[in-house]
Amino acid sequence: MPRLAVYALVVCVLALAAAVVSFVNGNWLGIVWVLLAGAASNMWWFYRRKAKLTAAAAPSPGHTPAR
Repeated sequence: MPRLAVYALVVCVLALAAAVVSFVNGNWLGIVWVLLAGAASNMWWFYRRKAKLTAAAAPSPGHTPAR
């Protein structure tokens, strides 16, 4: 998994934890954390999908192109 995807996943998990803590404390600022978690999860999905597509498009190491 690419480094940016890992970072986005970490931000998503931390934002969700912050949202839960915020809502448990009765603070409605948790909405901001939920929005941040949503943006981070979209970034994670995008970078993961991009890495999969580039890996699928790359030729395998033992593959030689046909003439």
